[in-house]
Amino acid sequence: MKRRERLMASLRGGSVDRPPVCFYEINGHDEKPIDPDPYNIYGHPSWAPLIDLARDRSDRIVMRGVPFADTHDDPLAALTTREVFEDAHSRHETVRIQAGARELVRRTRRDRDVNTVWTLEHLLKDVDDLRAYLALPLAPFGGVPDVSGVLDTEAALGDTGIVMIDTADPLCLAADLFDMGTFTVIASSEPALFQRLLERFAAQLLPRTKAVSQALPGRLWRIYGPEYATPPYLPPRFFRDLVVRYDRPMVEAIQGHGGFARLHSHGNLHAILDDIAATGCTGLDPIEPPPQGDVSLAFVRERYGQQMTLFGNLEASDLENLPPADFREKVLRALDEGTRGSGRGFVLMPSACPYGRVLPERALANYRVMVEAAGA
Repeated sequence: MKRRERLMASLRGGSVDRPPVCFYEINGHDEKPIDPDPYNIYGHPSWAPLIDLARDRSDRIVMRGVPFADTHDDPLAALTTREVFEDAHSRHETVRIQAGARELVRRTRRDRDVNTVWTLEHLLKDVDDLRAYLALPLAPFGGVPDVSGVLDTEAALGDTGIVMIDTADPLCLAADLFDMGTFTVIASSEPALFQRLLERFAAQLLPRTKAVSQALPGRLWRIYGPEYATPPYLPPRFFRDLVVRYDRPMVEAIQGHGGFARLHSHGNLHAILDDIAATGCTGLDPIEPPPQGDVSLAFVRERYGQQMTLFGNLEASDLENLPPADFREKVLRALDEGTRGSGRGFVLMPSACPYGRVLPERALANYRVMVEAAGA
């Protein structure tokens, strides 16, 4: 089977010649070794063999957001200032928003040798900040999806993979405004106020999802954010109000146009699996094994495999740290549990990828274990 054909069959619950194997963010298309940007970690020669391996042997799922053309101007632009400066190792950004009498401040840092952005200070610090933020103007939804990025990527991939449309859910956008401790306290102690914040983001996200799914039917999507409402951060009962209530309409919009909605949720799943299923989603990742998660892949496959294509079950820390012989045992266990009995499909995949400038030799060896064990 061609790689695109194999992935689509796995999403639809069809038969495949072997389980697809995906490296998650590493796809052999987006990594640009010759890009001179000092923040481009993939310019280090240690990444070259993995980029080649992803391009030539993995079943590629390339994530893309969909921007909107002709959108309304940002209603907060006149209230917002940005300051950026660089030192020898990092880029620092400070965002200030004037919200009535209050100044809301967010500070971030990106290091040259680490492919992530660290939030040093979150925008909202307390309930009064939240009330001030909710009083800010909100732009009405408008604009037309610019689908060119997705279509161009699909053309470049050909039959070697697929594009996955990537979107946050309302909870992700809301929770990210706070540090984790403040978020959990406000979400649990001020439920009505926090619900207003979720409604604010849903008013933008749902119509965007409807417009994109109509313009790009039949694609795989990833919805990220549900993990903010999972144990131990919040009791399971919060998942229904903070996730299912808002993600189910997004799932329905995607799948109403023939797409496949995959929910992304790290960590503990056991107590919220029925609620995840209640969204109607037809995919779930990354289903981390114990002790990072609290449920086996075999359990999820047996109870929810008819509804969902399952992705993952390889922990990123194992990928980077285990000797290849030990990692191979985990790969073989995931392949066995993920394909046992009947179900829609299973895609072998790690929960994340390395993000340091130098790729460890052990990680490269373990990526090779993945493709060899899967028969890629």
